[in-house]
Amino acid sequence: MLEKHYRPQEVEREAQEYWRRECCFNVTEDAGREKFYCLSMLPYPSGRLHMGHVRNYTIGDVISRHQRMRGKNVLQPMGWDAFGLPAENAAIQNNVPPAEWTYRNIAAMKKQLQRLGFAYDWEREFATCRPDYYRFEQWFFNRLLHKGLAYKKMAQVNWDPVEQTVLANEQVDSEGRGWRSGAVVERREVSQWFIRITDYAEELLAGIDQLDGWPESVKTMQRNWIGRSEGVEFAFSLDGGGEPLRVYTTRPDTLMGVTYMALAAEHPLALRAARKDAAVAAFIQECKRAGTSEAAVEKMQKKGLPLGMNALHPLSGEKVPLWVANFVLAGYGTGAVMAVPGHDQRDWEFARAHGLPVRRVIRPADGEPDVDLAAGAFEAHGITCNSAPFDGLDFDRAFDAIADALVEKAAGERRVNYRLRDWGVSRQRFWGCPIPVVYDEAGKVHAVPDEQLPVVLPEDAEFLGVQSPLRESEEFLRARLPDGAPATRETDTFDTFVESSWYYARYCCPGAGAMLDERARYWLPVDQYVGGIEHAVLHLLYARFFHKLMRDAGLVDGAEPFTRLLTQGMVLKDGAKMSKSAGNTVDPQDMIDRFGADTARLFIMFAAPPESALEWNDDAVAGSHRFLHRLWNMFSRTVPLLDGGGESGSGGVESENDGTESRNDGGDPRNGGAGDESAAARLRGEVHRLLARINRDYRRHQFNTVVAAAMEMLNALEKLPPDSARNRAALREGMEILVQALSPVAPHITHKLWRALGCAGDVIDSSWPEPDESLMARRRLPMAVQVNGKLRGQVEAAAAAGADEVLAEAMRHAGIHRHLAGKTVRKKILVPGRLLNIVVD
Repeated sequence: MLEKHYRPQEVEREAQEYWRRECCFNVTEDAGREKFYCLSMLPYPSGRLHMGHVRNYTIGDVISRHQRMRGKNVLQPMGWDAFGLPAENAAIQNNVPPAEWTYRNIAAMKKQLQRLGFAYDWEREFATCRPDYYRFEQWFFNRLLHKGLAYKKMAQVNWDPVEQTVLANEQVDSEGRGWRSGAVVERREVSQWFIRITDYAEELLAGIDQLDGWPESVKTMQRNWIGRSEGVEFAFSLDGGGEPLRVYTTRPDTLMGVTYMALAAEHPLALRAARKDAAVAAFIQECKRAGTSEAAVEKMQKKGLPLGMNALHPLSGEKVPLWVANFVLAGYGTGAVMAVPGHDQRDWEFARAHGLPVRRVIRPADGEPDVDLAAGAFEAHGITCNSAPFDGLDFDRAFDAIADALVEKAAGERRVNYRLRDWGVSRQRFWGCPIPVVYDEAGKVHAVPDEQLPVVLPEDAEFLGVQSPLRESEEFLRARLPDGAPATRETDTFDTFVESSWYYARYCCPGAGAMLDERARYWLPVDQYVGGIEHAVLHLLYARFFHKLMRDAGLVDGAEPFTRLLTQGMVLKDGAKMSKSAGNTVDPQDMIDRFGADTARLFIMFAAPPESALEWNDDAVAGSHRFLHRLWNMFSRTVPLLDGGGESGSGGVESENDGTESRNDGGDPRNGGAGDESAAARLRGEVHRLLARINRDYRRHQFNTVVAAAMEMLNALEKLPPDSARNRAALREGMEILVQALSPVAPHITHKLWRALGCAGDVIDSSWPEPDESLMARRRLPMAVQVNGKLRGQVEAAAAAGADEVLAEAMRHAGIHRHLAGKTVRKKILVPGRLLNIVVD
């Protein structure tokens, strides 16, 4: 028996206690059932959930619960991406060890997630900062080191002066600022650990075409980041002798338009010039204060200085002046660029700024409008000109002809290059996984033996500033080689993206004594991954790479970790992304405390399609809450009458004005009285038509229209009184379907309503309903009737009814008849199944 009033806090507490007590969401492998692994990107334990978290995890939970009710063996785990700079910053600011801050936040956020009723298998929970997780990361790194896939070298890197650590190019925004601190990054030479992602560049690129379940936008971003290009590498000899300058170009057709060459500030010829020219030396120092990301370099003001040296054009022999320029990066290609200002916008901007010549060597194809090089570079493919003996060639023919000449005369070779660079994985911070190597007294690298793993991070280290305390810890630094010789530990730690690149696989194998075991082969790949599009290049590319590394180590099957990817939109308020700095945040806990978790979940699902931005609306939240009250009230009135008959005594639908309630039109034949068989049949048809829409939209992940259809279903159910056996049977069927349809979205209230209906078992274990097509064909449809273009009422008519039949129904409708009485019908305009317009005079 349902209480009269809906009390969400009590309903949700009861459901959650039941799920916990019965271990409803703990799963094991079952070879006899189809598995479904649904995963939302694991959170960083910052302390409190924000609305972006709530949206992300609600979407994943709705998908998981729906697939479970479709009979699949569903795994939905949760854990914590627990290493990272915010914990260090908190430690420095508050004099609290990072571990203490992290574990406290994990406990708080776990309680919030549980309060939302997410169907997680908490037995699989882990935090990536625990030694029992990262010991396997260290073990795997040593495998990569042994295979030559991990290595250390001096490298030009992005240095964040605030966080005092190296950043990957992907962690520097288009303004040249660090992704967390917002500080302008600097260029430094630092000894760094790398993993050879470039060895997998072609496979990573080719695999994108197989990711049919991924958004095209994400696939495009990954293709662009990998950046495959076909071109020619060749040499410019130096005027006066010396080591030739090698360059790479994808546009050999523009070779005759070279008017200068641009060198990176770190290029040996630039450094040689700096020893004699103080201005060049100062410029090189200025360049070091800029980052190394391409995006930042593209936005810089193009600066440079002449080096007083010339190269010789490899085909014409013309002298080409050498410049040092801030837009050339030593870590990309050869650190030297052949500049063609007529046909490259960056080169054009530099040439205009420094008075260098601009030469046209490509013209538009015949019939296409000409381009004024005084206004900018012509970068499109076209026809060669001013390029004797290569004039009049289209792009492909010019490419081949000039490439062949460079192979013959300039030590050229055709090459495939990639924009992708090896992944720099070491960071100069404390709160991360220790890199498991030591150095002997000669500085040689030695992997820590497997039996000595994990190398444990001392969680009680004290901070005296931003520098890692590992560098001052004699206890941590002292180590021994297997032969007993003294050694010194590495103090760099892994980039936190290493932990998040394989966590999805570890969820499959809780408690395993190895990195992974056979259970991973059952659960992987992840069937549905949910997370923000901001991870398109960083996390998602690294995870794809790591999966291939694990495959090649025999740990997993298959080439890809995630079959389908859903990237949810941002949560906005007042048109801007919610953020503390914007002062427009909404605390999810406040909303849950006021309205309950089901209201939060319902609003999140109803407000917008998952991939679209969600605009926060306080009135809509309250409307979602009122809908759940209406649902509860309808069940509390109707359930006691389903088996015993009699009058409801309600006197009609209780109106709470949530924007979804039905209009109780007394003249509507769907409000049939006792013994009205057609009213029950019409209700069943409407319920099954709506169920077909709901099933379609669950498959498409269009959860907003799922909720809209459920609201329509409640409207239909409210219109039929339980005053006959047929009506009651139709109501019971419809109410059961409605509870099942809403269960993934609002699981607590539906858990209670399912039991109130007296249904066997739990709604989460019920079989998902399928529409009965024999009930879906409408025998009679509501038809709008206009008189001289003005809506005068609505009638019901057969789906195939002609204009005369609908007119006959209209004449029996008192509200319409009075607009027709005494008038001559001149014309009838029928929109079949929808509308009849009667023209009278």
